[in-house]
Amino acid sequence: MSFGGFRGLPTGASDDITPWKVDVPQETLDNLSTLLKATPLAPKTYENSLPDQKRTLGVRHDWISSTKSYWETVFDWRKQEVYINSFPHFKAHVEDGGLGKFDIHFVGLFSKRSDAIPVMLLHGWPGCFVEFLGILDRLRARYTPETLPYHLIVPSLPGYTFSSPPPIDKNINSDSAARIFHQLMTELGFKSYLIQGGDLGGRIGRVVAANYAACKAIHLNTGPMPPPNPAELKSEINKSEQEGLDRHMLFKEMGSAYAYAHATRPATMGFVLSSNPVALLAWVGEKYIDWTDEDPPMDTLLTCITLYWVTNCAATSLWSYRQFYGPGAESHGTKRWHINKPLGFSWFPKEITPVPKAWVETTGQLVFYRQHSHGGHFVALEQPDVLWKDVEDFIDIVKSEFR
Repeated sequence: MSFGGFRGLPTGASDDITPWKVDVPQETLDNLSTLLKATPLAPKTYENSLPDQKRTLGVRHDWISSTKSYWETVFDWRKQEVYINSFPHFKAHVEDGGLGKFDIHFVGLFSKRSDAIPVMLLHGWPGCFVEFLGILDRLRARYTPETLPYHLIVPSLPGYTFSSPPPIDKNINSDSAARIFHQLMTELGFKSYLIQGGDLGGRIGRVVAANYAACKAIHLNTGPMPPPNPAELKSEINKSEQEGLDRHMLFKEMGSAYAYAHATRPATMGFVLSSNPVALLAWVGEKYIDWTDEDPPMDTLLTCITLYWVTNCAATSLWSYRQFYGPGAESHGTKRWHINKPLGFSWFPKEITPVPKAWVETTGQLVFYRQHSHGGHFVALEQPDVLWKDVEDFIDIVKSEFR
C-alpha cells in the first residue's frame, strides 16, 4: 500500500521500529457478533427514559437499543479497518528502565524535508489514535512527503488498543508514559519535538515538557487544575469562560463518578467493562455523546468502541485515574505543572474541564490562547480543521525553538 506516498520512517530512525498493519482476527469479530446478539438490555426505567431526551441520569434506553442494533446489523468493521490501514502504522520496541519492554503502536506521516517539525499527538481515555486520523487525512491530501512541513506521530498510549499493556507486577503512571514517549521520539531520531494533547495525553505531555529538553513546546486543549491564588491572576475571566467553569462544577457533581470508580476500583471496573460489549458501549459511549458539542457519527463512535473490545484494553487502560483522583491523588497545582517553555492552549465551550486563560497563564509561558464557540472534549474528532489551525498558528509562533 502506498499511503499516498507516505510510508517510510524518518532518517535516523531505529531498526527497532517496524511497519505494522491492523488485522483483527475474524474469530474475534464473530465472538463480538455473538455476544451482541445474546446480550439482553436492562428494562426501561424512569432514569433511562427521561422526558425530552434528557440523559442527565445516565445513558438512555432508546439510545442503547438503537446503537446496539446498528452495531449488530449495520456497522462494518472491515470497512473501517481498510480506512485505518490507509495510514502507515508502526510498532516501536521501547525499553523503559522502570517498567521493562513495551511495543508502542503509532500512526506516522513523515516528511522528507530537513526542516520538518516533529509533532506528537496524544489522546486520552476513552479515546484512541482514531481521533487524529481526520487531521492526518487532511494533511496527506494537502501535502506530499516532499512538502509536508511536519512529522506527525500519533501513538496509542500504553495499555490502549495496539500498544503493550502495563506489566502486572509494577505500577504505571503519567511519569512512566512520559519516559516511554520521549524514548519513542528519540528512537525515531528526533532531537527536538512538539506535543499536542488533551485529557490524559495533555497530562502526559506536560510531564514530557517539564522533564525533557528535547520537547520544545506544548499545545493543549485541556488543562485540569484547581483554581489558582487570585493574586497570581494576570487577566480577567470573560463571560464564556465563567460559563465554562459553571458547567465544570455541574460536571463534577453529576458526571465525574466514573473517574472515582476508575481510581478506587479499577480492578472491578476492568472486569465489568471486559465482560460484555454492551456494558462497554454504555460506559464509553456515554462519554462520546455527553462530552461532545454534537454527537459523533455512529460509525466513528463504534469504531473506537470496537477497538477497545477487540484489543481487550478496557481493563488495561484505566491505570491513570488513581494518580489523579481518590485518596492520595496528586494535585494539579500550578507549582507542579509550571513549564518554562512555550505553551499554547485552545479553549472549547463543551470541554468538561474548560480552563480560563487567566488560569492557564499561571501554569506556563503562554504564547498562544484561542477561544472557540463550538467543540467539546474530543475536539480532534469533532473539529479537526479548527484544532489543527490552532496548532499550526502555535507552531508559527514557536518555530524558532527548532532551529
